[in-house]
Amino acid sequence: MSNNKDIFLPYKTKDLGSIHPINHMKDSIMSLLASFGFEIVDGPEVETEKFNFDMLNIKKTHPARQMHDTFYVEKKSNVLRTHTSPVQIRGMLERKPPIAFISGGKVYRKDDDSTHLPMFHQVEGILVDERVSFAQLKDLIYKIVYSLFGDDVELRFRPSYFPFTEPSAEVDILSSEGKWLEILGCGIVNPIVLENCNIDSKKYSGLAFGLGIERIAMLKHKVNDIREFYKSNLDFLSQFK
Repeated sequence: MSNNKDIFLPYKTKDLGSIHPINHMKDSIMSLLASFGFEIVDGPEVETEKFNFDMLNIKKTHPARQMHDTFYVEKKSNVLRTHTSPVQIRGMLERKPPIAFISGGKVYRKDDDSTHLPMFHQVEGILVDERVSFAQLKDLIYKIVYSLFGDDVELRFRPSYFPFTEPSAEVDILSSEGKWLEILGCGIVNPIVLENCNIDSKKYSGLAFGLGIERIAMLKHKVNDIREFYKSNLDFLSQFK
């Protein structure tokens, strides 16, 4: 049988795809935290109000539970998760301290501007043991930020409020344009949350943190508008191969 291939024809090249920059950033952060000793766990994106709000000490009157902030699906008792914190609740219910695990994935809120999206990615972590302190939390955050941005990056802790941690803080880093941009929230786990998960809050304490993947990618790659990552602009995405 003759071979009809002409060896003198120009070689046909094929464009190779690559990992999306947000997935690459998420995987890199998950690998970093796993190297610190955190176990990786996962959970559903469609959650019940119980796990997304109630177990996290988010009261019925909290504005985050309103229709203008949260996507409700099917019955009003089900939502597109607004954070990956429900995975922490499920993990604490399934394990006994000491525990240390992380979860990462898509979350949903009704936001849309240059620094917010209705769907974005988080990586959250929790550590529960005896005598966990805020100093221990700060040390961990410094290690994470320095690993991502280098030892010369400027960061600051700002007091904040989250129903599921007390005390709480938000962490900003200084961009190359001289602007502060929030990249994570953190705090000491509220004893109410520990008790909701059948953990003795008099014996154990915990630290928790949540990183915004798109925000970190914006800073790492000097992108000014978060929406650029999702426009399917191949000229833009090809920069990250």
